[in-house]
Amino acid sequence: MHTYSYISYICTSFQHIQYPEMTPARNSLLTGAFAICISAMLWGLDGIVLTPQLYNLELSLVVFILHALPFLIMNLFLYKEYKLLGTFTGKDLMYLFLVALMGGALGTMAIVRALFLVEFRDLTIVVLLQKLQPVFAISLAAILLREKFRKNFIFWASLAIISGYFLTFGFMLPDLHTGSKTALAAGYSLFAAFAFGSATVLSKGILHRISFQAATFYRYGFTSLIMLIIVLSTGSLSGIAGVTSVNWIVFLIITFTTGSGAIFLYYYGLRKVKAMVATICELCFPLSAIIFDYAFHGRILTPVQWISAAVMLVAIIKLSLGSQSELPSVKDSKMLPE
Repeated sequence: MHTYSYISYICTSFQHIQYPEMTPARNSLLTGAFAICISAMLWGLDGIVLTPQLYNLELSLVVFILHALPFLIMNLFLYKEYKLLGTFTGKDLMYLFLVALMGGALGTMAIVRALFLVEFRDLTIVVLLQKLQPVFAISLAAILLREKFRKNFIFWASLAIISGYFLTFGFMLPDLHTGSKTALAAGYSLFAAFAFGSATVLSKGILHRISFQAATFYRYGFTSLIMLIIVLSTGSLSGIAGVTSVNWIVFLIITFTTGSGAIFLYYYGLRKVKAMVATICELCFPLSAIIFDYAFHGRILTPVQWISAAVMLVAIIKLSLGSQSELPSVKDSKMLPE
């Protein structure tokens, strides 16, 4: 009887607890934050686990399939976007081509090359260096679009770059003579960040006119065409016969999860949260990369690299929030799906 009374007392106590009211706005915020976190974690899984599994294939062939396969699948439900072709001006087509060239072809080839170079070592470093993308994007926006630098930009950008150096090399000088590929891989990763940052700036020339799903559709389409020309001219397309069943499974997983799937999930979440929340949620990308690298490859950062990674991410957050504070509300942007 005593036990029964005790349980009844506990149940009654729980009934009097004041829980936060789950309003539709709060539910929307939580859903958006969760979607961004999941997409960021998927990108971490891609860089650490999935893409490195394709190391047996020719680089250009990998990038071609990574874009052509999702584009073919997009045609099943985004075929109506072809109607926009008749409305594009020559300038629109130029922007779409440049975005595909920088963000699709060159950027992806650079980061995949970096992942292949390290041969399952230092994967976390390669992935984390991509987070320097805002440094290049903001710098290019100032040069090409004549946007003004935010206050303290030079300080935070310099701190991010210096932290990136210590993340890669620690307190040592770059080893360029003993066969170490880390320095070269870091160079490719930095170029990828530059290319992706360039695509971000260039996309401003077209995203004010078309929806995000249309921009994604044409970005994958233009990139597929560019990469098709490359694989045909280099003879890499013949290597498709050597794609194993495991490779195809990895390609399909990337297509539906870490590739176009994560992009749409990310922008779904971005419609529901503010830029500050999105920037914090994006930290799931580097954090998941560190966890996945340890879980799958037993790799862990040194104390110097941990500190450098933390400082670099703080600097990137400061840069990202500073650049986003002057942007229009995400919910009002035409670049996102309705």
